[in-house]
Amino acid sequence: MDILIHPTYFPSISQFAAMARADGITLEMDDNFQKQTNRNRMYIYSPNGVQLLNLPVKHSKFAHQKTRDIKLETAFDWQKQHFKSLEAAYRSSPFFEYFEDAFAPVFEKRHTFLMDLNLETMAIAAKCLGMDFTYQETQEYFHDAPDYHDFRKLANGKKDTTVLEPYHQVFADRHGWINNLSILDLLCNEGRRALDYLKRQEI
Repeated sequence: MDILIHPTYFPSISQFAAMARADGITLEMDDNFQKQTNRNRMYIYSPNGVQLLNLPVKHSKFAHQKTRDIKLETAFDWQKQHFKSLEAAYRSSPFFEYFEDAFAPVFEKRHTFLMDLNLETMAIAAKCLGMDFTYQETQEYFHDAPDYHDFRKLANGKKDTTVLEPYHQVFADRHGWINNLSILDLLCNEGRRALDYLKRQEI
């Protein structure tokens, strides 16, 4: 069965696990933007533990705004800060240098819309995984989606209760195993083994 998911910023491992096990992928393009979700944030494993990387977005006077219409705030140099944080977190990981050339350019571009950036980060991660990223897009919003395995909740970390199989993490000797971070954490630590790992997870 096809799955229905939100495009998010370098998505969580659980979201990519759902994609890796799916027959087909449909992306939710018609939802209203919700703050404090993975639509504009990712979590990585820094030397100090979990670190949130948040994308600054332009606020609207309207109470409800479609996610596809959300614009990134260009007054902040978030690209430089995010890449420095990724370097601090993963420079010593086994596969950072292997994938660096694939994902570094996204931090040198100036995206206008959050959705465009999210789609690009998902495509980059899928390519690094060696995973096909062919997808359909919704044409309107439905609260219930009986024709899909509805995994839209995975965009909200508070509603995502997925427990993943532990793998090696660089700073585990300091802070222990940290569950369900950005897909970049899995890629930098597991490399080409990451796709097989994703297919083993129960979502």
